[in-house]
Amino acid sequence: MKKLSIILIVIAVAGIIGWQVYQKASVPSKSSDRRDKAIPVELTPIKKITIRDIGRFTGTLYPRSQFVVAPKIAGRLEKLWFNIGDSVAPGQLIAVIDDAEYLQQVDQARAELEVSKALIEEKQSDLEVQKREFDRITALRRKKIVSASELEIAEAQYRSKLAQYKVAQSQIVQKEAFFKAAEVRLSYTRTRVPKYQNHGQWVVGERYVDEGAMLAANTPIVSILEIGTLIAVIHVIERDYPKIHPQLEAVVSTDAFPERTFYGKVVRISPLLMEKSREAKVEIEIPNDQRLLKPGMFVRVLIGFEAHENATVVHITALVKRNGRRGVFVVDRQEKKARFVPVDLGIVNGTLGEILNPQLSVAVVTLGHHLLEDGVKILLSNELPGNDRPRRFDEKDVKTNPKPITGERS
Repeated sequence: MKKLSIILIVIAVAGIIGWQVYQKASVPSKSSDRRDKAIPVELTPIKKITIRDIGRFTGTLYPRSQFVVAPKIAGRLEKLWFNIGDSVAPGQLIAVIDDAEYLQQVDQARAELEVSKALIEEKQSDLEVQKREFDRITALRRKKIVSASELEIAEAQYRSKLAQYKVAQSQIVQKEAFFKAAEVRLSYTRTRVPKYQNHGQWVVGERYVDEGAMLAANTPIVSILEIGTLIAVIHVIERDYPKIHPQLEAVVSTDAFPERTFYGKVVRISPLLMEKSREAKVEIEIPNDQRLLKPGMFVRVLIGFEAHENATVVHITALVKRNGRRGVFVVDRQEKKARFVPVDLGIVNGTLGEILNPQLSVAVVTLGHHLLEDGVKILLSNELPGNDRPRRFDEKDVKTNPKPITGERS
């Protein structure tokens, strides 16, 4: 009985396996079905145009120069002449600090200088008198009228007066230095804009204190910005770094003026890439005579690296990958089959891609190629009924599958 049960089980298992094999053999493979069934596609002709390699970057605007105006001395801020946004010029008076104490120091130094001048006149007079006496004693000594000791005393007195006169001269130099120092300290109570030759358009960016405030030395009063020319700072990755060089033209846009574009040139390129980000700093100089752009604005920058004239280009939607190779599908119109052609890409800019190799001269498939394999039968869209034609991309496709915009790096 046991043997009979085992035999029945074996027969049942063999029957199940045979039935599964029969089912698999009777169902046609998907690949063969795909090759037998014609797939509707849409073609787009190849174009010959000038294509540009455009780099798209984002950055921030900075003033070409910026500095803080601060007093060199401590004191109470008596007057502040400017507020934020006011235009200033080199040498213009910005603020005044209470100068009563410094005026007194100037008066004191002047008085001490006058005393020293009066003292030197006295010493000069004494020296002249003693010089005449010394000359007289010297003449008498030649005639043997006076003794040698008297001549020595006269000479010593003359030398003493001469030394006193030289001390008085030194005191005058010292007092003049004290007087000039007092005048310099007095001038520090007037804080002015520094004088530079190429100052451009300067404005007050920030005001840090108000009138009446007690200031220490080097306390910031206002900041000065040059906004006649601005600097857009962007950061470039390794791939684009070799393409950047000075004098490259750049097109700048900002959300503040969405309908306007501004133009500048690359002026400085960092000689190194930051280790963490692998990016290099690039500065672009932008004329701003109308003062529309402001420091701190977020900007978008387009830089044209190179252009290829009479280039063979296809729509970006025609590019597909098969077996790890990038290529396009072309149509064998006689056999009505799709042929996959591997390509070498050049510039990819926005919705267009440049084909370097091979040289194509026929239309390429831009719709329906996601179902294609090399050698698959196809139906062209103009040979199909209206309802069977491949659906074109519409606004919904753009929202769900956004394409890169013109100028964007691919």
